[in-house]
Amino acid sequence: MSPTPENPQLSLMPERDVFSVARLNRAVKNRLESGFRTLWVEGELSNLRRPGSGHWYFTLKDDKAQVRCAMFAGRNRLVDFTPADGQRVIVRSRLTVYEPRGEYQLQVEEIEEAGEGALRRAFEALKKKLAAEGLFDAARKRPLPSLPQRIGVITSDSGAAVRDVLKVLRTRFPAVPVLVYPVAVQGDRAPGEIVKTLQLACERADCDVLILTRGGGSLEDLWAFNDERVVRAVAAATIPIICGVGHEIDFTIADFAADQRAPTPSAAAEMVVPDAREWLRNLRAAEQQLHGQMRRGLQRRRERLAFVERRLQQQHPGRRLAHQAQRLDELEHRLTTAWQHQLHRRRARIATLDRHLRGVSPARQLATVRERLARVRLRMGGAASNRVNLIGERLRVAARALDAVSPLATLDRGYAIVSVKDRDQRRIVRDASELQPGTRVEAEVAHGIIEAEVIATKEKN
Repeated sequence: MSPTPENPQLSLMPERDVFSVARLNRAVKNRLESGFRTLWVEGELSNLRRPGSGHWYFTLKDDKAQVRCAMFAGRNRLVDFTPADGQRVIVRSRLTVYEPRGEYQLQVEEIEEAGEGALRRAFEALKKKLAAEGLFDAARKRPLPSLPQRIGVITSDSGAAVRDVLKVLRTRFPAVPVLVYPVAVQGDRAPGEIVKTLQLACERADCDVLILTRGGGSLEDLWAFNDERVVRAVAAATIPIICGVGHEIDFTIADFAADQRAPTPSAAAEMVVPDAREWLRNLRAAEQQLHGQMRRGLQRRRERLAFVERRLQQQHPGRRLAHQAQRLDELEHRLTTAWQHQLHRRRARIATLDRHLRGVSPARQLATVRERLARVRLRMGGAASNRVNLIGERLRVAARALDAVSPLATLDRGYAIVSVKDRDQRRIVRDASELQPGTRVEAEVAHGIIEAEVIATKEKN
């Protein structure tokens, strides 16, 4: 209404600043965004939607109120779990207004599971801290003994883990003794008991490997094995430790500090002892391999012995004497042949002269020829006798040389040749250590063979 002279009061009213709805929503948005910076809000997910744009829209509520939330695709791709309705979460967000509807909402930048999420953050922070100190370095890890003399198991004495571990150890290698150290593996007193027991086991040193284990559970259930005191006690232990906590997907910080990590308690037991059946198979295979090597070695030595025996036979004095005797027979044959040839020639000559003499037939020439013939015969007989005597003397010299090296001459001096039956043939005994008491032997002497049995052997001084 415009001011008029009849109503002067209207002219004194100030000019009104009228907001449009869009302007109002924008102003509220600016005030909210400037008044509230980053917010951490915990609540339960509901009405979760994931449209084709990739954005997430959901409601965060508790038992008294609710608020709309939006998480855009660029941020939700970084979430490492799959949110679902009814799940309790913690979000890091900024307060804003969705102007088209005038509704305030949370623009979510991070989302994590509530309760366990806090433990996850503490887990990662402690893991990063201890890793920086070098507690997880591979150079610090010690190898597990291939066959422990005694195994220590640190766990609850009433849980399923200790039964699983003992069952596997009895099955795989029952000969190895096991010492169980009972401790609490869950709750406020668990870290202190585990630390004290680790220190006690290392002080006693009556086990050469320790299994630190418990069954599966939630992150909160397994939290004793993420306690910094426990992790440092595992790293400081003087005995190799294998950590088998929870199921295959469960990881604790103690796993990283231990010398070996097992996915389950049963797997820890399998890793700490060998399979006795596999050991027996390996021993049998090694035994067979050793027997094969021994057989091949003996065969090579038999072949070597046979080779040496053949060489010995080739170099034996008897063989050489036999060769010389054959050579002597050959020379004697050649001498006899030459003498007979010479005698034949002389007879032929005599026959020629005799024919010539008969041809001329003078008595004087006949007498002279007869005298010459007598002299020739005498000379020829002397030469033949001398030749035969020379050959006989050489034969006697050779016979004396043969007797000097003959084993029979050695036997005549009181020695004996001792032999033992080896398979289907006899072999000469050269070393008394080759014979065992009770072995039957034969001793060949100059006149006969003595059969005897070995009572004992000894080395020469």
